[in-house]
Amino acid sequence: MGGRGFSTEGLARLHEAMTDHVNARTVPGIVVALARGGDVHVEAIGNATVGGREPLRPDALFRITSMTRPVTAVATLLLVQDGRLSLDEPVDRLLPELADRRVLRRLDGPVDDTVPAHRPITVRDLLTFRAGFGMILAPPEDYPILMAEAALELRSVGPPTPVTPHGPDEWMRRMGTLPLMDQPGDQWRYNTGSQILGVLVARASGQTVESFYEERIFEPLGMKDTTFQVPARDVQRLVPCYQQVDGRLEPFDDDDQWTRPRAFTDCGAGLVATARDYLAFGQMLLAGGVHNGTRLLASELVAAMTADQLPAAQRDTAGPILGGRGWGFGLSIIDRVEPGARELKGYGWSGGFGTVWANDPDADLVAIMCTQVLAAPQESRLATDFWSATYGALER
Repeated sequence: MGGRGFSTEGLARLHEAMTDHVNARTVPGIVVALARGGDVHVEAIGNATVGGREPLRPDALFRITSMTRPVTAVATLLLVQDGRLSLDEPVDRLLPELADRRVLRRLDGPVDDTVPAHRPITVRDLLTFRAGFGMILAPPEDYPILMAEAALELRSVGPPTPVTPHGPDEWMRRMGTLPLMDQPGDQWRYNTGSQILGVLVARASGQTVESFYEERIFEPLGMKDTTFQVPARDVQRLVPCYQQVDGRLEPFDDDDQWTRPRAFTDCGAGLVATARDYLAFGQMLLAGGVHNGTRLLASELVAAMTADQLPAAQRDTAGPILGGRGWGFGLSIIDRVEPGARELKGYGWSGGFGTVWANDPDADLVAIMCTQVLAAPQESRLATDFWSATYGALER
């Protein structure tokens, strides 16, 4: 199937399906970016703002939030490739704050009721979100560990707003005062692993994460608009963010955190990018780590990143965020047919502010859709329609 591009009629149907959502005011505008073989299609549909008349630009900037995680996984694997890290080494050498861990005896128990960790946390544990700490989808008051985390202002078990006020060293020091929720390697929990990896990347590389990502990922891939802080000259390209309130789109206050310096660079959810930039990132992974004939990442590391690392029992207990899928390094493994999405399979991840991405190696497909409406039931229907129409656009 791979490599035959997109049909003109199929792309027209994709445009129509996305336009229907804009006309229904589910979202003000959408950018889609597709690549298959040598065929690339990038299109902006609708407007940048609710009720506005300015068309959405194809090079609009989007807060890609959790789609930052695969980028952080690649940054970590580049340091494995360099020999500065090893997947199965304990992180204690560079993150001494996480040495000699204690683990809660009961997840809902007091934070001082702990047992020793069976083993140290490894780099692989962080990449696979099994380092023993992360989200619990429950009211914080039901879990003393969540209340303790909130009191430290770590912002490690919730959405990317508000951002933690601490710099990376202080953030790690505070993280090190908390017990783990689970034994290392035992349970998939979302979010915190990518944030810790950001600190690890900086210490292992001897650079800030901003400079390391720019030098080793963004510049080689031509991702000229991808950044943790939008420059003043480009702020007008940053699409306003909205949320659904009583069936209407209302502005979402992101506290301007993507346009000004932050004490802590969130390597789980902090990036801004264009759809075309992220397309280049997806194409590199689909090509086994190669971009424009130059190898960025070893093929065996790409293979490990995009293979399921979870036993079946850990999939079953991962909860609704993963939804029974597998997990590689910083991304989901899509190895079953998605409801209503026809043939979607492969690997990818989405961002809670309205961005989705997947690579389907069998179809030789990279597909991205970007809007800026917080995840809601309407966004799920939008994503389903996007995938259905995208697969319908493939030349057979």
